[in-house]
Amino acid sequence: MVSTRQTSEWASNASTPYVLSARGHIMTEVRSRAELNEVLDMKLSIRIMLVTLIALSPAVGCSPSGDLPELTSKPDVSAYHLGPGDRLEIKVLGADELAGQYSVQDDGTIRMLMVGDVPAAGLTPEQVQTKIEDKLKAGRFITQPHASVAVLTYRPFYILGEVASPGGYPYVSGMKVLSAVAAAHGYTYRANQDYVILTRNGEDRRADSLSAIQPDDIIRVPERYF
Repeated sequence: MVSTRQTSEWASNASTPYVLSARGHIMTEVRSRAELNEVLDMKLSIRIMLVTLIALSPAVGCSPSGDLPELTSKPDVSAYHLGPGDRLEIKVLGADELAGQYSVQDDGTIRMLMVGDVPAAGLTPEQVQTKIEDKLKAGRFITQPHASVAVLTYRPFYILGEVASPGGYPYVSGMKVLSAVAAAHGYTYRANQDYVILTRNGEDRRADSLSAIQPDDIIRVPERYF
């Protein structure tokens, strides 16, 4: 191992300069000042390239939106499919005892007096209405039942990423992406406001701020890198 004193003597007595390590080791012999400057410039260039690659790598790995299909279709509320967390108002003509508010349970059913469990998850309100009428006929409670089913409260939507307060929020009919961002108290300063990634029924779509959303949608606001 070369001592600090020996290194200083060699560096002062030598006719050609040396590139020394931080611990005083002799690493590379340089035969001219021009070569020394060239080595230093090369090291500086390599550092700049590494910093640039590190800075760009998150943008490359975190910007999948270019490969996603656009969300073009508007949600049809009349074809809305129920799920756990939805609250319904149900009425049956001639059977006031059955009228009331019912929630879709975690198992996907609603529980009604006399009727019992009625499948609801994945069905439209009109389809649930038919299920109720069929059960009333089968039980011979009412010969010609007429039921009505309306959604009182939708299950929430979820917004994540670069918003001030990520989380789940109550859905209101007619909401758009911008409404969802407002419910989450706005964008952060890092947010990319040009688009969001919207997950619906397990599929990702690219959507803009005016795209309509549905209950149970997951909205992700990406980060802006430039």
